[in-house]
Amino acid sequence: MNDIVFGKKDDVSVVLSGEAGQGIQTVEQILTGLLKLSGYNIFGTKEYMSRVRGGSNSTLIRVSSRRVTSVVDAIDILIPFDRAAFDHVASRVSTDTLIICEADKLFTDAMEPRERVIDIPFAALASEAGGAMYLNTVATGVVAGLFEIDRDVFEHHVREYFAGNKDAVIHNNVTAGCNGFNEIQRLNKSGRIAIDIKRNAAVADEILMNGASAIGIGAIAGGCNFIASYPMSPATAVLVFLAAHSAEYGIVVEQAEDEIAAINMALGAWFAGARAMVSTSGGGFALMEEAIGLAGMIESPIVVHLAQRPGPATGLPTRTEQGDLQLVFYAGHGEFPRIILAPGTLDDAVYCTHQAFNLADKFQVPVFIMTDQYLMDTYYNIPSVNLSDMRIIKYIVKTSEGYRRYELTDSGISPRGIPGFGSGFVCADSDEHDEDGHITEDLDLRVRMVDKRLAKLEAMRQDAIPPVLTGDAAYTVLVLGWGSTCNVIKEALSRIGRDDLAFLHFVQVYPLHPDTIDYLARADKVIMIEGNATAQLAGMLKRELDFNVHETILKYSGLQFSVEELVERIMEKMG
Repeated sequence: MNDIVFGKKDDVSVVLSGEAGQGIQTVEQILTGLLKLSGYNIFGTKEYMSRVRGGSNSTLIRVSSRRVTSVVDAIDILIPFDRAAFDHVASRVSTDTLIICEADKLFTDAMEPRERVIDIPFAALASEAGGAMYLNTVATGVVAGLFEIDRDVFEHHVREYFAGNKDAVIHNNVTAGCNGFNEIQRLNKSGRIAIDIKRNAAVADEILMNGASAIGIGAIAGGCNFIASYPMSPATAVLVFLAAHSAEYGIVVEQAEDEIAAINMALGAWFAGARAMVSTSGGGFALMEEAIGLAGMIESPIVVHLAQRPGPATGLPTRTEQGDLQLVFYAGHGEFPRIILAPGTLDDAVYCTHQAFNLADKFQVPVFIMTDQYLMDTYYNIPSVNLSDMRIIKYIVKTSEGYRRYELTDSGISPRGIPGFGSGFVCADSDEHDEDGHITEDLDLRVRMVDKRLAKLEAMRQDAIPPVLTGDAAYTVLVLGWGSTCNVIKEALSRIGRDDLAFLHFVQVYPLHPDTIDYLARADKVIMIEGNATAQLAGMLKRELDFNVHETILKYSGLQFSVEELVERIMEKMG
């Protein structure tokens, strides 16, 4: 082993890279849980190609003494499974990167530097355990050994992870993991690789979850008892999560034959008194737009989770983007109100999804929860999820004789009854209708009905979730962001460390909270950061508030912003 000293004290980023099918995600799932259980703060995310086999994918795990919640470019420890995997992340490798690999297979050119390479015979160690398929578990053991995880804890965790498989598979995985664990400890017996990250015993009891499970937990907290969806990455994980907990929480789960059927099932469920949602991505949502118009006309609540990915068409189905805001804002023909939420953190995802059901029920409108692949696939530990204050508020009324489903009111909100609850008759029709719900050709009444539906907007603005300011209120430069850019912007601004720089994060992007314009007007320079090509939220600020942002930082490659990237680009825009 070369004379390597590795002693970054506070925060270490570990990247594993290999082909699809080599078990990179298995390594991530085992290690994130194991490291958290051992008292380390962790953050995990992945980027992957749209392939079942081949290509090159990578997963990043940050291990830190403090809470970490965002992606970085820096690689402190790299474990590439082959040369293509190394080349895939080579632009992020620095002279400080420690590379753990099978050196002769990775570096065929004798002239390539190997000063910071630890040579481990991954193939031989996997073969000893039962075959090449166990190479990823060997890598898991190597990382566990580097971070000095308790050997018994490691073995137990691997055994638990593979529980349910045949005994031989469990045994071979434990053997493979221990082979990697023992090898790195043998090579490092002199302690030249010194990872000295502080552990916190309290972290072991914290919750480790990703965006998909956070959306699912929020849905359960919001009283969701029906979900219909057609599988589409990256939204499918929410359907899977709720299906896994359906018996426990009384949720009807329907994998529909297509997206059109899914959203119409959900509308039917709301009409019958359920609290329903659909989970989809951009291409699937495009098929749902006619039903969104139906929801607008019959004033039906509906909760739509839209996990964004790059388009148009199939685009990059396993990558991330914030390109669907305009699609959601204009979805459905005609004019009717809607609410658009965009959680930026895992806590936000729980809270926003819970709120979505109450807001949909209260205002009888579609409520959209916009996430993306990055947020859906990101893990980190949080202290707890406080569900005690998350009440399920229902606005259904018991009908009586003479009940009018679309009664004209000053607020625009008519009492919503459901068939069979009370003695009144509940009528709904996709044509324009009178107060009873019957089709009408009265053009004056048509105007009054449109005005009634749009009147909800004022109350919706007053109930809007306000944008969240991070930084000194006496800022001169204000950075704006929405959705999953939240944590990476926060860390970038923390690294920049300027008192005149603040960040305004939009958890709700429509309708905008009334205080929004006050925040914007106080800044000498406003910089918008978005994961799309056309600054879609900036366009909404212009449309709704007649406000022009001064600078934009945009990314639409299919990858999320990194902390280092934003530090550089924000400094450039500040001048």
